[in-house]
Amino acid sequence: MASHSSAAVAHVGNNPFLRAVAAISTVAGWCASAMIVIAVAITCQMIFIRFVLNGSTVWQTEAVIYLVISATLIGLSYVQRLRGHVNVDLIPLMLKPRARYYMAIFTLSMSSLIIAVMLWYGYEYWHFAWDRGWRSDTVWGVKLWIPYLSIPVGLALLLLQLIADLVAVILKIDAPFGLEDV
Repeated sequence: MASHSSAAVAHVGNNPFLRAVAAISTVAGWCASAMIVIAVAITCQMIFIRFVLNGSTVWQTEAVIYLVISATLIGLSYVQRLRGHVNVDLIPLMLKPRARYYMAIFTLSMSSLIIAVMLWYGYEYWHFAWDRGWRSDTVWGVKLWIPYLSIPVGLALLLLQLIADLVAVILKIDAPFGLEDV
């Protein structure tokens, strides 16, 4: 019978690399949280302008959209550190510890590879916006390289956290999938 996972924060031990990555991911989480708070404040301001003062808004909707998307991307590494991403651990729970170990190495390696490819194309997309001076087609006309920067930055932070998770499993500082041997 499968039991509920008690995995929480990824362990870092006394490893300086793992501690540094954990600190970076935590700062990224705080930045993502701040972006959400700012987006909420802008939304409240927009509601006040539109419905109380009966005025028009120019930049607020676009800013909120960019902030929420950026917060999502920048916060990926923090969520990975907390093991907050959707996780189906039925198979790891059924495996013996040695098989679970190798499965964790395989899945973290494949996840890192996929995120590395996404990072490559995300950087390329950001660079096109930077190099070609892309602007949004709105009245505000924001330079698109600014919000698009969250794509390579967020994916790079996630890749760094995935590599740290892989190192922690290989060095046996953290248990595969956060599951202790049962």
